[in-house]
Amino acid sequence: MARVCQVTGKRPITGNKVSHSNVKTKRRFLPNLQTKRFFLAEENKWITMKVSSEAIRTINKNGLYTVVKEMRAAGQHI
Repeated sequence: MARVCQVTGKRPITGNKVSHSNVKTKRRFLPNLQTKRFFLAEENKWITMKVSSEAIRTINKNGLYTVVKEMRAAGQHI
């Protein structure tokens, strides 16, 4: 599975690793992804999602059902 957050869409970005001598080589910055199970009370079932730490905060703030409803409206299968 790709390293992409299902809620926010965060994905790896590229940048430079800079050594002490200021030599630059390419590297990847990976998002902080967690595989997490949530209980969706409205549908009485558990769902497993691959989410970033920012997405977990968004779910805590807005509520799981609201976030899932927005994802389904965008055409994502949950």
